[in-house]
Amino acid sequence: MEFLGEINPGYALSGLVVGMLVGMTGVGGGSLMTPLLILLFGIHPATAVGTDLLYAAATKTGGTLFHGFARTVDWRIVGRLAAGSIPATAATLLVLQHIDIKSSSATGVITVGLGIALLLTSFVLIFHKKIQAFYVARAGEGSPKRTGTVTVLVGVVLGVLVSITSVGAGALGVTALLALYPRQPLARIVGSDIAHAVPLTLLAGLGHWWLGSVDWALLGSLLVGSLPGIFIGSYIAGRAPDTLLRYILAATLLLVGTRLLL
Repeated sequence: MEFLGEINPGYALSGLVVGMLVGMTGVGGGSLMTPLLILLFGIHPATAVGTDLLYAAATKTGGTLFHGFARTVDWRIVGRLAAGSIPATAATLLVLQHIDIKSSSATGVITVGLGIALLLTSFVLIFHKKIQAFYVARAGEGSPKRTGTVTVLVGVVLGVLVSITSVGAGALGVTALLALYPRQPLARIVGSDIAHAVPLTLLAGLGHWWLGSVDWALLGSLLVGSLPGIFIGSYIAGRAPDTLLRYILAATLLLVGTRLLL
């Protein structure tokens, strides 16, 4: 395992840019990093997904520590999401093993799944408030039992989606939680989503390592750039209009998702 061998400047710069965007918007890690590795650097889709999953686990661990100390994590929500996502992730990895993750058929599934996930994320970034209002208007706040059940089902969907594409744990997870728990402060929703993403992406990433689709040298270069990038982006976040950043990110994901599907 060559983790921090020779640092590749191109990969490190990509990590810096993506890290800044994650720090500024709170989303976009897997949504940007995986297609960037595939389209710009020609990395095999399976390797891009597997490496990005461990990249996300490392970066979001820091975010979880921050939210944990700030007491902005609802561990009950995290547990409900994990109850759905962990078994779903394990089952998805077993399916990927049986179809040979480096085969042309698996590559097609990953590429199409990634394109659809990016288009869906772009849609959610633009219309997240309308989606939340629609859900609350139709379903109301719901009983605690129903809310818990739906949260577990959201975890199942995230487990499958993240394991195949590395996308979904950010914007999609936050939007679903805001609709399910409208009385929770935004910081607590974001903190809970980030905390859940750590075991989800770690398990999925280790599963991809087991399947042989993780590039450790690539991971090291990405982390060298992304860790300071997240700090810089977090600093800029309070000085840049959030709506503008979200629209720019959504437009980027729309273009990239369309490119992957065509």
